[in-house]
Amino acid sequence: MPKNLYTKNALKEAIAGKLQRHFACEVADATKDQIYEACALVVRDALTEHMIQTQNEVEKYGERQVHYLCMEFLVGRSLRNNAYNLGMLDELTAALKEMGYEMADIFEQEADPGLGNGGLGRLAACYMDGMATTGVRGTGYSIRYEHGIFKQKIEDGQQVELPDSWLASGDVWQIPAMDDTREVRIGGTIDTHFDENGKLVVEYHDYTPVLAVPYDMPISGYDTGNIARLRLWEAKSPIALDMKLFSSGEYLKALEKHAMAETISMVLYPEDNHREGQSLRLKQQYFLVSATLQDICAKHKAKYGTLANFAHKHVLHINDTHPTLVIPELMRILMDDNDMSWENAWNITSQSVAYTNHTVMPEALECWPVSLVQELMPRIMQIIHEINERFCRDLWNYFPNDFQKISRLAIVSDGIVRMAHLAIAGSFSINGVSALHSDILKERVFKDFYTIYPAKFRNVTNGIAHRRWLCEANPKLAALIESKIGKGYRKHPSELQVLANYGEDKALLAQLGQIKRDNKLRLAEYIKEHNGIEVNMDSIFDVQVKRLHEYKRQMLNILHIISLYHKLKDNPGMDFVPRTFVFGSKAAPGYAVAKKTIQLIHSIANMINNDPDIGDKLKVVFIEDYKVSLAEMIMPAAEISEQISIAGKEASGTGNMKFMMNGALTIGTMDGANVEICEAVGRENIFIFGMETPEAEALAASGNYEPMLIYQNDPVIKRVMDHMIHGFGDGVDYTDLANLLLHGGNGGPADRYMSLKDFSSYAVAQERVGEMYRRPENWNYMSLMNIANSGRFAADRSVAEYAQNIWRVKTNFAF
Repeated sequence: MPKNLYTKNALKEAIAGKLQRHFACEVADATKDQIYEACALVVRDALTEHMIQTQNEVEKYGERQVHYLCMEFLVGRSLRNNAYNLGMLDELTAALKEMGYEMADIFEQEADPGLGNGGLGRLAACYMDGMATTGVRGTGYSIRYEHGIFKQKIEDGQQVELPDSWLASGDVWQIPAMDDTREVRIGGTIDTHFDENGKLVVEYHDYTPVLAVPYDMPISGYDTGNIARLRLWEAKSPIALDMKLFSSGEYLKALEKHAMAETISMVLYPEDNHREGQSLRLKQQYFLVSATLQDICAKHKAKYGTLANFAHKHVLHINDTHPTLVIPELMRILMDDNDMSWENAWNITSQSVAYTNHTVMPEALECWPVSLVQELMPRIMQIIHEINERFCRDLWNYFPNDFQKISRLAIVSDGIVRMAHLAIAGSFSINGVSALHSDILKERVFKDFYTIYPAKFRNVTNGIAHRRWLCEANPKLAALIESKIGKGYRKHPSELQVLANYGEDKALLAQLGQIKRDNKLRLAEYIKEHNGIEVNMDSIFDVQVKRLHEYKRQMLNILHIISLYHKLKDNPGMDFVPRTFVFGSKAAPGYAVAKKTIQLIHSIANMINNDPDIGDKLKVVFIEDYKVSLAEMIMPAAEISEQISIAGKEASGTGNMKFMMNGALTIGTMDGANVEICEAVGRENIFIFGMETPEAEALAASGNYEPMLIYQNDPVIKRVMDHMIHGFGDGVDYTDLANLLLHGGNGGPADRYMSLKDFSSYAVAQERVGEMYRRPENWNYMSLMNIANSGRFAADRSVAEYAQNIWRVKTNFAF
């Protein structure tokens, strides 16, 4: 659809046409769901035109392409984002208005796609936006999860997981590409032999074939015809029904193979605390990489007639360790299907793959039992063994006679396959996602690998899609910014720095405060409707929304809230800056401590919110089923951004950047990208507390940390912990959580993430927050400085750094 057809009247006509052809109804008779789908189809038509044009240009010029593999892409809703990027949002809003509909109501009909869970998936989605906008020829690859991660329901304060059947309204954006269906082989056995010409022949027996059916989701760039593509693979069985079994009355058994194959794309991150769950996760990972590589290689060979030039035309970027099997799978395709020698195949593979590490947590550096890999993909395990053998020979040259170190660095050791080690061995680039994280990788996590391959290690600090998280999520703030500095920052986010010149503009600071209040009101109305809680609009909106994990230290926040409650109970008339604490998070279904922590938040909320002595001075709110569309409402309303992980554990974080860009002030440790945010805004415009990484690591390594001594000597902490032990009046026993802090458990040390150690420093920082909030003009100045210095955290900048320093592809981004 050319831009001259993005007019109000043309859009009205197009929407009416879609309603007639797809739903056999007129505008006056259409439901909101039908209006949404008609709008989405009109916008999708424009996207597909651009996508075809982009693909034709790639074919014509043979540019190097980036293939970005990730187990999750948390894309959020698409209608508003695509309409905004295509420049038709205002006209579409006006068209719907004349048709009798509010655009906001139509947006609400769209389900959040269940394709991701947390920061990893949201980062991948932001990078697709950045690739499209900056002209990088990129395709994302993931799985089309039928039921997503899960829909969170809170019942009696406890998380209940329900299926997230998002595809009912989400598949309008996905275009099936049945001609590109690929077959993935799972399980079975293999025989290998050399034929009379000396060619290796691999024969597969008794495997389960699974069809990978692709669905393409166009990802728009801002103000450009360039479209990135997200290819999602759905698992299908080639055999729908075993008629022989069915005819003999064994109905369930007749469907067994069919059901097992399609389970692969059923749910994101199936629980892996049992072998069946581990098996399913590993099947998902191989399914993703095998389908993706077969697709890329087949198209490359059809164009060039050979895979010898593969590394010159493609970069395979693996986002965390989940897609690491791309390395042995590419080796398999090059050797088994294309008759290459090991040496040639390895040269191509190791020049094609780049790896981003996203964690320093040992449990997140994936390891799989050799027996499981052998069972599910015998040829791949054979190739991994050979990679490991050759890799260990190389290690011997660097560390002769050091058997312990070589065993520690090996890809396969003690019956385990270490995916991070495989990724390092088979990649030409390894990068961390913040300056601190990259230093930790080089100095601690992968220290020996860095000694061997220093040139492989790089840093690219994470970034966010600033148009989505600022311009779309916070249009009033965007309008204020544009009234002062224009619209150039939409494509050149560094231009936000010009706002720093307006620090003395009292009128602007007052406007900034009013916009924040308007956004707070919107969130307050949502809380009243969904939680039945009335919050104080004059309170500080203090927000912690992120995945529930012990290292992210929601517990530290909770302990502080209990201490504030005690202060107010002791002195209800004290001079106290009111607070509204907002939580939003999902706990992994098998993570008992995280789930119990959600229950704890609800117990405390019930106690505080219903205490007449407290009134509206203190409220605690838990937002159910936290997701992208809710984040887009919460981030603009937040005044304090809780980024309080123990130093040295958070790789980067991106929520901190979204809050910052929307004018929230960070209270945080010197961890992840907080370090760079602090450098950008200055310590006077952020609330830093707690141990820094060297101190935290040294204390943990010493084994001398004794939280019981803190409990015995700090009366505030003792009272808080005693309250947790004795309960909050609802009959729920929290001694298990208290014991984890004071005594340890599950084989771990007491207070593993040192919440009690950092508590006093955190409480002092929170007192500073209250003091500063009493001075609105100063607070708004700090807010402005955060916004002004947030441009460096745009995904466009991150993508351009990847393009320039790792992928070696062209980009139109100007640094």
